[in-house]
Amino acid sequence: MKTRLGCLSRKSDSYSDISQFLPPAEGTAARCLKLSTDEVVQWSQSFDQLLSHKHGLSAFRAFLKTEFSDENIEFWMACEDYKKNKNSTKLVSKANKIYKEFIDVQAPREINIDHETRDITKSNMESSSPSCFDMAQHRIYMLMAKDCYPRFLRSQTYREMAYQDGDSKSRCLVHQENV
Repeated sequence: MKTRLGCLSRKSDSYSDISQFLPPAEGTAARCLKLSTDEVVQWSQSFDQLLSHKHGLSAFRAFLKTEFSDENIEFWMACEDYKKNKNSTKLVSKANKIYKEFIDVQAPREINIDHETRDITKSNMESSSPSCFDMAQHRIYMLMAKDCYPRFLRSQTYREMAYQDGDSKSRCLVHQENV
């Protein structure tokens, strides 16, 4: 139990930027990010729409962090970043980093994939092609789309952003700045 709790406290935030949806910490100043109600409501039209919107993605990441399942979106984002890399030497290095952080059985941020997907992904890494994580990434995408995304849309946070009372057509999302 101590080992598992220790892993939680050492989670890497290499792909995280959720501060804009958290209340300002002591020693920070807040500034407002204006989003229209329509923008926020559009996130509910499709999971892809949510992921393609900068602030939607950040809000979803913040939500997953509160549910202790942010490794899913972090893995998905790491794969998206990995596919953009054209340098073959960097591909090998990044592939190993992603595998060790998310896929390996003892990974600190292990994603929930079946044994077969894990084995196929490990085998695919021998070529370190941009598509070596496609199967695992697809499985995680589907997990988030069918499980996490509907919970996000039902969450108090999303409902407050999308359906605030009042006549205002825009929403103010807090962004922290160090002072």
